[in-house]
Amino acid sequence: MLKLLLKIDYKLLKFRNFGSEFGDGSLKAGTRGSSLAMVQTKNIITELSKITDEEVNFKIIKTTGDKIKDSQLYNIDVKGIFTKELDKAVLEGDVDFAVHSLKDLPTELAGKLEIVAVPPRESPREALVSRYTWEEIPEGATMGTSSLRREAFIKYHQKKVNIKPIRGNIDTRINKVFNGDYDATIMAEAGLKRLGLERHIKQVFSPQYFTPAAGQGALAIVSRTDFHKREVLEKLNHFPSAQEVKAEKKVLEELGVGCQWPLGVYAHAEGDMLDLYSILLTPEGKVISQVSLSGSLSEAEKLGRDAARFMKEDSS
Repeated sequence: MLKLLLKIDYKLLKFRNFGSEFGDGSLKAGTRGSSLAMVQTKNIITELSKITDEEVNFKIIKTTGDKIKDSQLYNIDVKGIFTKELDKAVLEGDVDFAVHSLKDLPTELAGKLEIVAVPPRESPREALVSRYTWEEIPEGATMGTSSLRREAFIKYHQKKVNIKPIRGNIDTRINKVFNGDYDATIMAEAGLKRLGLERHIKQVFSPQYFTPAAGQGALAIVSRTDFHKREVLEKLNHFPSAQEVKAEKKVLEELGVGCQWPLGVYAHAEGDMLDLYSILLTPEGKVISQVSLSGSLSEAEKLGRDAARFMKEDSS
């Protein structure tokens, strides 16, 4: 079978006018080296260039998660597997801030770190990458995922498939599907859209049907609490998006389940109101608890805390 050649426009990955060597008076961003991380950081740098005349540079930092290629992520008991090396660089002043996929962040940040800004959120939804639609996937098909949550949702929807780990960057995982190694995989729609790979999406699921991870689709700009130029970074904050992920992360924090339990959580801001839906499954895809709440957008953390309390009562 001919190898599928993905045509990512890698010109997008070149940081025009931004070098990787730091000069005096510049802002310094830390990023992972994947194509998605680079595009995300490029987008943040572009937005920063609209509000400051300072030069913005970047440094690629390899994380623990980038080095592990052959294991299910939920079998690795490491907090901040994709973030701790970036955190260290920020804390030590090697970079001024880091750009993260917010869902990768642990619920508690290390030392004097904080999320300074959450830019406008991309889609939080899950997407099917396959030649088949969800309904067409045949019994015994090979479904690739290294996420316990996605694996549990596949079982929850009673798909009689063979689930196998799948690792690698987004384009690598897409190639594995269309080269025949896998029949399908589930991916975050946001990453596919940011890389211009929407053409490989066969189907997109509603957040209530296939509920995403807390913070999915959102970016976080993390810096030190004492960073003297934080007001520049704060201008990138989008309040509704920040409140959505604040509610979602609060559910995760209060339950204390991390990625070792299949938790889906989705918050949606509409005007001054916030709707929150959470579902906790067993690894076998059985429902432990489902909670839907609505409240004031300004009380996102309280909403997340209330949802977690109801879920604890359901599971006790």
